Amino acid sequence: MTLIRLTAALAAALLLLASCARGPEEKPGELEVLQAVGEQISRRRKPAPPAAPLTRALLDQQPQNYIEVTIENRDAKAYLVRVLERRDSHPGTIEVWRTQDNVSLAFRQGMVIATRGLGGGLLSAEVPAAEGVGGPARGGARRYSLRADGNGQRVVAMACRLQDLGPETVEIVEITRPVRHLQEYCEGAGGVVVNDYWVDSRPGRTLVWQSRQWAGAETGYVRIRHLQR
Repeated sequence: MTLIRLTAALAAALLLLASCARGPEEKPGELEVLQAVGEQISRRRKPAPPAAPLTRALLDQQPQNYIEVTIENRDAKAYLVRVLERRDSHPGTIEVWRTQDNVSLAFRQGMVIATRGLGGGLLSAEVPAAEGVGGPARGGARRYSLRADGNGQRVVAMACRLQDLGPETVEIVEITRPVRHLQEYCEGAGGVVVNDYWVDSRPGRTLVWQSRQWAGAETGYVRIRHLQR
């Protein structure tokens, strides 16, 4: 039993004993104290006030850019800052974004390739990246390495086909972006996965402004929005 529940139970018991000992017409000082405790407990149980709405004016005051990540199956939302950008021997740029409590997502050309701190995480992913292309460059094979029981891992292999759903616009905190909607439909032993990417359609731009991507069986789908100017 929690501390709050213990306190409430104790308060109720003392109220009963006091009323039996002194009679219903009396209101001794200890009853007033117990009543105050009950009011405090009632206030603690009230839900927290809603968070302030996210506005472009608020974002413009920030010294750095953020991404917004929503885990659909938990209805959990967080804001991450970029802590690393690097290249390796494979095509595309790797970016790592992290929260203040060290939950992080890694991307290659806007595609999720790893998560940390989410439980049952995505250890790594092989994605079809190409230089100068945001999101997947083609269909074909995909491989996800997922954390298993203990320190183990399991590999989920999928075959994907890529479809260009054409030009669209997306609104991200009061700004409209011109994009192309790319969709991956993937099948394998793990079932069916559908990833969506809304990639900047302006010449020379490769930023994935918005996406909905699978990050493993436990985490499920994450929705990602770039909030930068």
